[in-house]
Amino acid sequence: MSMDDHIESQINKLEEKYKNSGQDLSSYLDGLLYQKYLTYWDYIHLDTLLSIQVPRTHFPDEEIFILYHQITELYFKLILHEQKQIVEDKSQNLDFFIEKVRRINSYFRALISSFSIMIKGMEREQFLRYRMALLPASGFQSAQYRMIEIYATSLENLVHHTEREHFSSENGIEELFDHIYWKKGATDRNTGEKTLTLKQFEFRYTPRLLRISNQVKNSTIYHKYLQLPEQTKNNPELIKALQDLDVNANVNWPLMHLGSAYRYLAKEKAEVEATGGTNWKEYLPPSFQKIIFFPTLHSEEERENWGKQWVEHIFNPENKGA
Repeated sequence: MSMDDHIESQINKLEEKYKNSGQDLSSYLDGLLYQKYLTYWDYIHLDTLLSIQVPRTHFPDEEIFILYHQITELYFKLILHEQKQIVEDKSQNLDFFIEKVRRINSYFRALISSFSIMIKGMEREQFLRYRMALLPASGFQSAQYRMIEIYATSLENLVHHTEREHFSSENGIEELFDHIYWKKGATDRNTGEKTLTLKQFEFRYTPRLLRISNQVKNSTIYHKYLQLPEQTKNNPELIKALQDLDVNANVNWPLMHLGSAYRYLAKEKAEVEATGGTNWKEYLPPSFQKIIFFPTLHSEEERENWGKQWVEHIFNPENKGA
């Protein structure tokens, strides 16, 4: 095909594309002629991105704290981007499923490996001072992470482990959501009173989280796995990818937070409370929560000892200086 023939072919395709838009091709070509060249900084809105770090104190390390949490939320958005594709896919294509789960694992690994920025990348004395200007805000209030959990598995698997045996998929979404595990992490054990952190979060996000829970009922990633043909379901690569996702999301990631809390809040004589009033020593350890997205992919022994060895490592007195 000559160059002229190629150009004519492309023009015909463009005419076909735009014929139902209400404008002829010539109008779109005029727009192409007049528009500016695209730049990298305009495409990713770089100036805007770099302008949204607004510290509330004069301590330099607060900017690190803000930036890292913003980076984390962007990775959460990437994870959700892949999860939604799995949930919405109706092909039951094995390669597609494996590839998406592997991508999710790569995002979690990037987050986990980078968390040393939070553990060792800030001066403890600065953190303990500027954190007081952040009350009652808390990483507990990350709605995207709650969405990640809801897209991953059935709500009954997210019920607090002390109540989980009393619930099943037969219970309604609202009832299951009322007993979701993370609510106990921001509730006073003695009075049963919710912290302001939890009240703010519920007011802002409960309707959205309930809407998503209803949308993915019977079509979470776990449901998608269980609905696969038996031969496909037993694929070792898929099983390994899902097992890795469980460990990354429900052991390694919360463990990094536990390490950070231990570094900043648990040293010296008096234990320091978390900014949102969360019971971090009971909320963060994976062995205390036993959240498992894909329970049938793990042995009974693995489920029983979920995250235990990692938590023992964190709380072992010999590791205090680690």
